Amino acid sequence: MRVILASACLLGFSCRYKGDHCRCDRLLSLSEDHILIPVCPEQMGGLPTPRIPSERVRDRVLTREGKDVTENYQKGAETVLAIARLNHAEFAVLKANSPACGKGIIYDGTFTGAKKEGNGVAAELLLSHGIPVYTEEEDWPAEEKEKE
Repeated sequence: MRVILASACLLGFSCRYKGDHCRCDRLLSLSEDHILIPVCPEQMGGLPTPRIPSERVRDRVLTREGKDVTENYQKGAETVLAIARLNHAEFAVLKANSPACGKGIIYDGTFTGAKKEGNGVAAELLLSHGIPVYTEEEDWPAEEKEKE
């Protein structure tokens, strides 16, 4: 059994900034053969749900109103990394485009829906520590049935 970190919103937890979720049944189906550990870096960093939307602006994370919430995102990312290490997670499946969880493409900081190349704070930290990160929009290693 693989241990996989997963964005809690993808597992059906109502923890997104709007107070909703974006359940991904494809990800949930992995729970039949693997251990899924839900994480929400924003909540783990002390932010409320619902909350004002945030986006990465260079090396900072700012709310739509201009408040700097970078420390919350960093604290959440560090907590996610600690959970990954304690549980020997093989990889993570995180929410695409998110300022915390996005990998490869994130919202560009203009709050217009435009996107740019980059990673969310938690995804970036996991990747820098050798933990592979995927989004719900990609294929994952665990989708292939293990032949043992």
